[in-house]
Amino acid sequence: MKSLVILALVISGRRSTPRHYSHCLGLCVGLVILASFAAFGAPAWAQQQLTADTAATTPAGASFTAPAGWRLTEHTSLRMLEPPEGDSSLVIVDVQAADATAALSAGWKAWHPDSTRPLKIALPQAPYNGWEERHLYRYETSPNEKAVAYALAWRAGSQWTVVVVEASQATFEKRQAQFWLTVGSLRPKGYAREMFAGKVAHKLDAEHIGALQEFVRTAMSELGIPGVGLALLDGGQLVYAGGFGVRALGRPDPVDGDTLFLAASDTKALTTLLLATLADDGKLRWNQPVTEIYPDFRLGDAATTRQVRVRHLVCACTGLPRQDLEWLFNFADATPASSLAVLATMQPTSGFGEVFQYSNPMAAAAGFIGGALVTPGQELGAAYDSAMRQRIFDPLGMTRTTFDFARALADNHASPHDDDLDGKPTVARMDMNYSIVPMRPAGGMWTSARDLARYLALELADGTLPDGRRLVSATNLRERRKPQIQTGEDASYGMGLAVDTRYGIPVISHGGSMFGYKSEMVFLPEHGVGAVVLTNADSGGWLTGLFTRRLLEVLFDGRLEAAEQLKVGAAQRKADRAKWRERLVIPPAANDVSKLAAAYQNEALGRFRVRTQDGATAFDFGPWRSAMASRHNDDGTTSFISIDPTVDGFNFVVGAKDGKRALTVRDGQHEYVFVEAVP
Repeated sequence: MKSLVILALVISGRRSTPRHYSHCLGLCVGLVILASFAAFGAPAWAQQQLTADTAATTPAGASFTAPAGWRLTEHTSLRMLEPPEGDSSLVIVDVQAADATAALSAGWKAWHPDSTRPLKIALPQAPYNGWEERHLYRYETSPNEKAVAYALAWRAGSQWTVVVVEASQATFEKRQAQFWLTVGSLRPKGYAREMFAGKVAHKLDAEHIGALQEFVRTAMSELGIPGVGLALLDGGQLVYAGGFGVRALGRPDPVDGDTLFLAASDTKALTTLLLATLADDGKLRWNQPVTEIYPDFRLGDAATTRQVRVRHLVCACTGLPRQDLEWLFNFADATPASSLAVLATMQPTSGFGEVFQYSNPMAAAAGFIGGALVTPGQELGAAYDSAMRQRIFDPLGMTRTTFDFARALADNHASPHDDDLDGKPTVARMDMNYSIVPMRPAGGMWTSARDLARYLALELADGTLPDGRRLVSATNLRERRKPQIQTGEDASYGMGLAVDTRYGIPVISHGGSMFGYKSEMVFLPEHGVGAVVLTNADSGGWLTGLFTRRLLEVLFDGRLEAAEQLKVGAAQRKADRAKWRERLVIPPAANDVSKLAAAYQNEALGRFRVRTQDGATAFDFGPWRSAMASRHNDDGTTSFISIDPTVDGFNFVVGAKDGKRALTVRDGQHEYVFVEAVP
């Protein structure tokens, strides 16, 4: 999900992990909109209800794309975009100002002069897309507001452009790709986009490989990444496979090209490769109703189920939202069958083909159904594992790749890492990563840089193995790359693959994110180039998010942007974490702890116990646990927030339900209330 990684880099500087949810907050702004326009005096605006993505400009001539289905209001001093839900807004204001602070003030004055929302943090951003100076401002919100509030102040020459986003959390998550379409396409007047179409790529010789290696080493130093596996292909052939750093801090064992990492969502591309082989064999058709090949499949209700075609399982285009907490929290007794069955409780929140919404349970269903077609009647997990081994891993020579955690952890593998509360990288527990086992077609693959490069070689060879045998037809291999849903400007998601054409050439990729592991694989089909980057740290998301940019710079003598983005990003990350830490009370305030029940239960997420010892408080879910901090929110509520490395940031808001003590946890579009239970 490359576009979402970029969104995090540009907007929040933080990965889409639990603590990300506490940053992506929202606000109903209908009354604010009315009040703001009233401040302008007589109506001086024009409104359009957009039926397609529409090129637009600001009063000063900066260009942007307004999303289909949104309402665009053009006022003499600003442009306002509103999504169909009507509870959110993105406002663009051109101002003349001496500096970023003055520009921000002028932008708010033009849009909402009475706003008193407190600033949480101001972060510098690297120059990008023609903007010479950029700043991000995030505002304080309380969890129960369920609100997103941030602003951008960007300068080109003497002209500042300010963007203000106030949104409901649900709408922001649902329409992240459309928010990013506008922000990502915003460019100053007269800026010429960088294009690589028609350029001959440099060979990845020793000099150019060295430049990429140096970028990896710098990123490791800046971000505190203990280990990285790297593989590079040129002319469709492996030209480098190696490693940097160590498998685990405190131990000397080095990472090499064969070290296993949890590759997370990179798995999806290989799952759809399995489906492509089944399409070749006539066992499925991409546009075939899923119930024809797997009658027990259910999604939402009967009407929704009837709409689902095979491609919908892996296109992130059905409108099914992220609903990850249900498998992250409650995986102790989960099985592939139960993971597939839970889809019957899930309903899309947008129309098929309307917006990009990423669903791990749907991708998991695709793999398990594929395995069932290969070996009918076998347990779903075993059938999938066997199908992947026989049809994908063995033919590709991916002998080290496995879904077996025990096998991987007994082998040459990298351990997960994250920063502790003081910002020091530390080895983290593996606990939460076991949640992917019953969902493994979506992200449970352990692999090495060398093994994953063998898969990329197949993509670059259009489905042909090194010995000349064909593993999959070029037609069905390439079908996975066709755009299914837009993720940003000149960016789309296919079937388990992201396609980016912003530079005039197709750049195909997928990223992976599990607890303490971040990865990226990318290939340029027109140039025979590919790369694999595997990291053993949550901070590795910054490296994987920027490596593709550095690769393009090296190949095509592109503008040197990646190094500065890395430097600024590392500073953002450090400041962001320090600000998050600032309001945590550790150990939790005794008065707050005394109000907790001994145990809590939620029907969808399971149960946990509250454990206290030596002044510390932990929430124990059985298969995973975390120490907790308390936080007093601006609205008077109290939160308990997980603080253990890699699982930090789950926010439980203290409250009551039906006269019982309760704790509420949320993702972007869902709310789960844990009610006190018998211990």
